[in-house]
Amino acid sequence: MTPETIQNDGQNNPKRFLIRDSVRYMFREQRLLFVLIGISIAALVHNVVVIPSSQSEQISTSFQIAQSTSVPRRIAYELPSGGFNHANAGARIPLGLKSKSMRVLVTGGSGFVGSHLVDRLMARGDNVIVVDNFFTGRKDNIIHHLRNPRFELIRHDVVEPILLEVDQIYHLACPASPVHYKYNPVKTIISFYLPYTVIHGFHYGTYRDMSNYRDHKTNVVGTLNMLGLAKRINARFLLTSTSEVYGDPLEHPQVETYWGNVNPIGVRSCYDEGKRVAETLTMDYHRGLNIEVRIARIFNTYGPRMCLDDGRVVSNFVAQALRKQPLTVYGDGKQTRSFQYVSDLVEGLMKLMEGEHVGPFNLGNPGEFTMLELAKVVQDTIDPNAKIEFRPNTEDDPHKRKPDISRAKELLGWQPAVTLREGLPLMVSDFRHRIFGDKEGGSRTSTFSSV
Repeated sequence: MTPETIQNDGQNNPKRFLIRDSVRYMFREQRLLFVLIGISIAALVHNVVVIPSSQSEQISTSFQIAQSTSVPRRIAYELPSGGFNHANAGARIPLGLKSKSMRVLVTGGSGFVGSHLVDRLMARGDNVIVVDNFFTGRKDNIIHHLRNPRFELIRHDVVEPILLEVDQIYHLACPASPVHYKYNPVKTIISFYLPYTVIHGFHYGTYRDMSNYRDHKTNVVGTLNMLGLAKRINARFLLTSTSEVYGDPLEHPQVETYWGNVNPIGVRSCYDEGKRVAETLTMDYHRGLNIEVRIARIFNTYGPRMCLDDGRVVSNFVAQALRKQPLTVYGDGKQTRSFQYVSDLVEGLMKLMEGEHVGPFNLGNPGEFTMLELAKVVQDTIDPNAKIEFRPNTEDDPHKRKPDISRAKELLGWQPAVTLREGLPLMVSDFRHRIFGDKEGGSRTSTFSSV
């Protein structure tokens, strides 16, 4: 073999030598085994960290099914329209993500005043939760909101605790329908579940007279539960108290600093003392636990959606006049009351809640009427030929009732705008519709734009 041939072999053979040498290198000292082990580990890590899309969809579907079959929770509020259509059961929304609308709880929101308040809150764009046991409230009052994603209705009794996440609490829950208040009066104080009895032509006095005396537990235990909720979630709390805390007043008109003249052992004292205790609890939570609270003392209020036979004087007179029955006046008819239209009251409640003053504030119309003067207005509005029937007065009936609203004017910028002769026809139209079925003046229509 010539040197040239050797040289050529030297240029061609190194390729075959390097491949063969590489194979030998891989099989020495179990190097191939370690390479395979490394590849297996990498593949395993990849499969664990990156889930295939089909498996991810299966997991997501199974989670949604499990979520939909879970036990319903009462912690819920609706997100603003245009967002996700589901309930948020978490804690407070981070400040940066908060919407401008408020989350508002209204206890007793299907009742007379509560339903009108709900109308205003919904019109403002708030997310509203109504809690009501429908003892005196009516679903018809709020049925027009049921399909609104910003509205939620919970059938619940406030004497039992409830967990919700809201920014504001309007505590209106308290039955004011008439019952036979002499029926087992001890049980009425300690028990919330007494038979509901409608008494036609019942005494026309104010909220205190109309109480069914299941109110004591509602006023005390219900208020305590709502204050506890406000403390837990750091919500602002508004208590709707009553002018009945003044009792049969010796001061006229009544100012907020007047302590009242209440008979604590009278047959009609359950509502009075219950509301006085509710005010005490509210102020104790404010002073001791720094809870934001507001207190409103509501005077006689009238308007659409009142119970037809709840025993209060305006609803009594209107229902009796429409049914061609005598207007029942108790005593000599010289007792005085002040009557505010429901839209004025709702405006005052909202101004109080949004303001910076605790109260209490009198919310009422200082226009004062005797019962005979009120009967004359009802006659002029409905039936000039309606007769008046006098009956004996009842125990502890206040002789005079008129609010001093100077503080509300000065600090809240609020005063009533609707006179009795302006508001009464709207109430009559609603009552006529519910009694006779007229198409005029349906009870579901909000009255705020009418006055």
